[in-house]
Amino acid sequence: GIVRGKKCVLGNGVVVNPEFILGEISSLEEKGYSVEGKLFISERAHIITPDHINRDKKQEEFRTKKVGTTGKGIGPCYTDKISRHGIRFIDFVEHPDIIDGYKETLEQLKPYIANTFEMLHEAIDNKENIIFEGAQGTFLDIDHGTYPYVTSSSTTSAGACTGTGIPPTMIDKVVSVLKAYTTRVGFGPFPCEQTNEVGNLLTHVGKEFGTTTGRKRRCGWLDLFMADYSRKINGVNYWVITKLDVLSDFKEICICTGYKYNNKFLLSYPATVNILEGVEPVYKSFKGWQCDISQCTTWDELPKEAKTYLKFIEEFTSTPIAIVSVGAERNQNIILKDVWKD
Repeated sequence: GIVRGKKCVLGNGVVVNPEFILGEISSLEEKGYSVEGKLFISERAHIITPDHINRDKKQEEFRTKKVGTTGKGIGPCYTDKISRHGIRFIDFVEHPDIIDGYKETLEQLKPYIANTFEMLHEAIDNKENIIFEGAQGTFLDIDHGTYPYVTSSSTTSAGACTGTGIPPTMIDKVVSVLKAYTTRVGFGPFPCEQTNEVGNLLTHVGKEFGTTTGRKRRCGWLDLFMADYSRKINGVNYWVITKLDVLSDFKEICICTGYKYNNKFLLSYPATVNILEGVEPVYKSFKGWQCDISQCTTWDELPKEAKTYLKFIEEFTSTPIAIVSVGAERNQNIILKDVWKD
């Protein structure tokens, strides 16, 4: 994005905390990155207000069954949006005093407010490359996720269209990030969770702590039953497998290939939490590679056990892998396919 000198657009589907964005702008500028002419916020995007944040925290406090909200005001902001009481950036432009005590803060963002719809369509007409980056993951999607333990927006590939104004016919390909094991932050069903030494090792080696809240992530074996459901919803063309190196210490590695419920195999992913909390994962066991793969730069350099693990993911999901990440640095990626040229 901006640190690479590229334009960064926050689409109409995003809800924005002005103070948070101003903090990020300040942080970038302190590090020598210019934001001017590179950051654009949709005039149709909704504004997170202090009231939203207060409501979010209070609602979670009084829930008998916690959802695991981050307390950042996102849910209440989307609630106001859907009930047609929300405040958009264009509303501020037309009515600067629309939010009590917030005028000065919003004034600082005025240079970044833009008609991003026209910007993106102009870029398409000029045959420029565009990456739509979604937040969170499929199972936090308001419609297709583990409801009610979900976020308040569409986190699937379809959200790139509704959240920007780009039609589905303009999307060339969908590249989905799939961690080599499964994680979840906060509450909600997690059939493959490992509340044992396996889970502890994944947490600490993988440094699994939430980026927003700092909460420890729950960890478990890779769930391909979930991944295949996600593939179908998102229309995934390629996988990007991340954190394969985290599995390097295991003698045995497991992959979930399905669920049993009341001793019967489920044919599709359950829609209710009640069933998900009662399923029994079915695992396939793989021999671990137990060696450092963080310096591998090609497919041939990977140990055969790691290749077997990756090939099974491709075969089970009928989807090729484009990139394999073997470390935290940008150069620790094994590129198998150039998704831009394919």
